[in-house]
Amino acid sequence: MKEYLENINKAFESRARLGIMSVLMVEERVDFNTLKETLQLTDGNLASHLRALEEASYLRVEKQFVGRKPNTTYQATDLGKNAFKEHLNALEQLILNNRNND
Repeated sequence: MKEYLENINKAFESRARLGIMSVLMVEERVDFNTLKETLQLTDGNLASHLRALEEASYLRVEKQFVGRKPNTTYQATDLGKNAFKEHLNALEQLILNNRNND
């Protein structure tokens, strides 16, 4: 069981980061407002979690202007996708092992 816990990634422990990565695994690119509405987070809360994932190199940020309005989009990096898959696999194994021990 210890080996499964070792593969659980601390970067994805919060509900917000788990949600962000879940959305980015399904969608190629997502803008800030879509993430905010989908995950029902405040601007500041979402921004801090996005920053942490960006610092871990798990997502890529692209800033541009659409007309005169700034538009920030996010995309999971290959490193982020792989790390998230490993995290989900570790959680799945942990759950399966607990079910088998009942």
